[in-house]
Amino acid sequence: MTGARWRKSTKSGSNGGACVEVADNLPGVVLVRDTKNRDGGTLAFGPVQWQGFVDLAKALGPVS
Repeated sequence: MTGARWRKSTKSGSNGGACVEVADNLPGVVLVRDTKNRDGGTLAFGPVQWQGFVDLAKALGPVS
């Protein structure tokens, strides 16, 4: 998507693990893609739905 500024979590390591990038600078949409396959497709979420996901992920904590 034109104008998307992609960023990766500061908690992501540099070892090429399971990482995603997020672009949340566009109005009305949050985009998510896999760092290992950037051209493989993009998920689009509404801001409210994305915030709900982030809140749930924080509440559940890390997966071991």
